[in-house]
Amino acid sequence: MNLTCAIDRHVKEPDRLYGVLDRSRAGCDFIAGDAYPIGDMASYPWVVPWRRQQQDLEGFRNLKRWFLSVAAGPATERAYSGGGPCSNRPTVTEESKKVLFGRTGAGSKEA
Repeated sequence: MNLTCAIDRHVKEPDRLYGVLDRSRAGCDFIAGDAYPIGDMASYPWVVPWRRQQQDLEGFRNLKRWFLSVAAGPATERAYSGGGPCSNRPTVTEESKKVLFGRTGAGSKEA
């Protein structure tokens, strides 16, 4: 599989899964119906980085309604209020690239 195929797959798979969540939200407030269960708590963080996943919530009306509803909940607001300093840092830094990609099989520290 070449790089283009891998990138394409990782953009299309969230789109497919967002579609599944969108269709299942039709007529339901939460994943298991009317109650706010663990399924919503587990699914919400996966949708939070929708922009980085190259998705547009405007195309998923039911998912967007659900997402905004869960985001506005007091427990979600409390949980995400303390994460600002961590959530705003880049995922990959130059230092982490050196650690992840700068080693060879011969045991040298940098390539």
